[in-house]
Amino acid sequence: MSFQISKSIALMLCAFSMAAQAQTPPKVGSPKRFPQITLEQIAPEGQALAKEIIQISSVGLGGPYNIMFRSPVYAERMKKLLDYLRFNTSLPTRLNEFAILIQGYEWKSQVEWYAHYPLALKAGLPQSVADDLKMGIRPRNMAPDEEMVYDISMTLMKEHEISDALFDKAKKVFSEQQIVDLVAVSGTYVTVAMLLAVGQEMSPEGKPLPFPAK
Repeated sequence: MSFQISKSIALMLCAFSMAAQAQTPPKVGSPKRFPQITLEQIAPEGQALAKEIIQISSVGLGGPYNIMFRSPVYAERMKKLLDYLRFNTSLPTRLNEFAILIQGYEWKSQVEWYAHYPLALKAGLPQSVADDLKMGIRPRNMAPDEEMVYDISMTLMKEHEISDALFDKAKKVFSEQQIVDLVAVSGTYVTVAMLLAVGQEMSPEGKPLPFPAK
C-alpha cells in the first residue's frame, strides 16, 4: 500500500513539473506573434516548397513552418535537412522518432509532441515507452537500442558531453554514422522547439495540448 501511495505521489510530482515547464499559448485576446502565413503570402520562389509541406505535414504551414517561412532561404535549407533526418537517416524510424519525442518532452513542446507521438507509435515505439517519457520517468522495458537513444540524448542534454564508457557502449549498438545522425536529429529538433517556443505555436485549434499549460 505504501509503495502504491509513493508511486502516486511521484506521478503527481511529475505532472506538476510538466505543468510548470510546458510551452504555453498566447494570452487570450493577444495577437499571435507570427500571424499564420498563407500560401498566397509566400514569394513565388517558395511556392513549390510550401505546397510540398502542405501535403506532408500534419500541421500544414502551421507550427514551425509558419515561423521558418519568415526566412525563406533558411526554410528551404532546413526542409532539406529535415528530409534527410526524417526519411533518409541511418537510424531506424522507431529510434529516430523516439529521439524527437525526447526533445519534445524536454522542451514541453506542444507541437512536437502532438505531431510526433503518433508517428513514433506507428513506427513501432511501444506506447508504454512514450507514455513513461511523457510522465517524466525513465521509460521501463526499453529495448537495448531504445535505451541507448535515451541515455545518449539525456546525457548530452544534462551534462553536455558523454563519457568514454557510454560512447564505447554506444558503438556496440550503433554505427558511427548512426551516432552522428542521432546527435543531428536531436540538435535539429531543439532548434525546432526553440522556433515553436518563440512563436508560441500550439497544437491545431480544437486539439488538446499534450502538456498542461502554465
